[in-house]
Amino acid sequence: MVTINQSIVLIALPDVFRGIHLNPLDPGNTGYLLWMMMGFMVVTAVLVVMFGRLGDMFGRVRMYNLGFAVFSLCSIMLSLTWMDGDAGAMWLIGWRIVQGVGGALLFANSTAILTDAFPVRQRGTALGINSIAAIAGSFLGLVVGGVLAPVNWKAIFLVSVPFGVFGTVWAYLKLRDNGVRRRARMDWWGNATFAVGLISLLVGITYGIQPYGTGVMGWGNPWVIAALAGGVLLLALFAWIETRVAEPLFRLALFRQRAFLAGNIASLLTALGRGGLQFMLIIWLQGIWLPLHGYSFEETPLWAGIYMIPLTVGFLLSAPVSGWLSDRFGPRMFTVGGALVTAASFYALMTLPTDFGYGVFALLILINGVGSGLFSSPNRAEIMNAVPAESRGVGAGMTATFQNSSMVLSIGVFFSLMIAGLAQSLPHTMHDELVAQGVPAAQAEGIAQLPPIAVLFAAFLGYNPFRELLGGVLNRLPDGGAHLTGKEFFPHLIAGPFHQGLVIAFWFAVAACLVAALSSLLTDRLGRGHQAAAHETLGSELAAVSGEAGLAGNELVVPDEEFDARRAAAPDARGPRP
Repeated sequence: MVTINQSIVLIALPDVFRGIHLNPLDPGNTGYLLWMMMGFMVVTAVLVVMFGRLGDMFGRVRMYNLGFAVFSLCSIMLSLTWMDGDAGAMWLIGWRIVQGVGGALLFANSTAILTDAFPVRQRGTALGINSIAAIAGSFLGLVVGGVLAPVNWKAIFLVSVPFGVFGTVWAYLKLRDNGVRRRARMDWWGNATFAVGLISLLVGITYGIQPYGTGVMGWGNPWVIAALAGGVLLLALFAWIETRVAEPLFRLALFRQRAFLAGNIASLLTALGRGGLQFMLIIWLQGIWLPLHGYSFEETPLWAGIYMIPLTVGFLLSAPVSGWLSDRFGPRMFTVGGALVTAASFYALMTLPTDFGYGVFALLILINGVGSGLFSSPNRAEIMNAVPAESRGVGAGMTATFQNSSMVLSIGVFFSLMIAGLAQSLPHTMHDELVAQGVPAAQAEGIAQLPPIAVLFAAFLGYNPFRELLGGVLNRLPDGGAHLTGKEFFPHLIAGPFHQGLVIAFWFAVAACLVAALSSLLTDRLGRGHQAAAHETLGSELAAVSGEAGLAGNELVVPDEEFDARRAAAPDARGPRP
């Protein structure tokens, strides 16, 4: 449900902007576009650890079910938008932010619930199946969004409602809490400094890629600098607080486990490399390749989703297989291999011409999906197997925080690198091409100073801006401006500068994936839990994982005797533990 919602909004943004009558070239509307994409991710990244902690304290299933209900309610409210312009945008952004609360409740507890439910030797398979559900949702969102958005853009939000209603009822009736609950006090100072620090950092990144003054980006904006510096200082204060309080929000002692630390570093870096990929591919397809191949701008969202199917197929093919094999042979060869395959696919993608042959493009994004799938399930299993049973909600929340934060950071990095590449050649190219088409030099010079991010968003939204930018000048051109406002001029114009920016962005992705492969190589081998005997009970397996964690402090380890007593009192592994 969550991944359907994320991808359906992404692919339907052109129709959403048209539906609420917002001009994507207006510099004041850039923030709306960014927050529609990133507001959900920012809130989810901030809250997911706290909700994981609450799941440890009060029951993971209870938190998970609440997430379904909140998410479904927000989907309904998003579909009820009746306002246009700024008011409509603020309504959508506000409910997307609240929807992020529901997403955080789901993200924080789903992995922990699965880890509780399956023994060590089956967790890779279980998490692989779960990854299939997530990536299938992402694929469905791209296609369904492309179909529904041109018909009625409000319908894209209602798609999640049947899933949410069914999930809420089914989880309430059928899902059992197998986790070990642990009563504890909430770390309010840790929560406050973490939330404010992370929000400040992510907001600074969001506004850093917007123009400021005469600059093409806002990294020199004093408010952006203050937000980034303040966020870093608050997160440093948060880390200090966590070493002083009795019941910390982040169990920093978990990072003493090499598998947990190295696995999370690898997960963060691969998410940094992959996070901006979907945006780059959508801009590439919607803004350049599809119009050059005869598709109208109204058709491009649907066909962009269809042409990205190989990326999904690659993940669907590899994720369950790698999860199953990692249960038998260990995760390290799959996490390292997956990161290397992903890096190789990024390198190959940057060698493609902007107007590529689709067969080669499809093969390369298929390989990228395969690499991501090879890495994903074994990496999650490796991380969660290093976490003691009573801290799984916090551990899953910490991992989800890194992944969700890295998505926002990745978008900031990819857009910054892309804008830097565009700024090098786009103004000169735009000026010369417009003059060659008969546009007076003065008007061409003015249009050439358009912020690169506005051009990038116009391409992302499948929008040719020249009808609006040139206005009455079109009537004085020999063909009445038909060529300038047609399907091919704008894609041809930005193709070269876009490819320069794309190469810079993909080099970053290659570097991130290579470092992730190195980090995965440094993780510990799984111990006896990985070779658990077939008759081993869930309680003893969890005790084994807890014992192998070797973490200092009684608050992180549940003794074997306590597990045995709990297991004897509740022999049905599916039922709630006392």
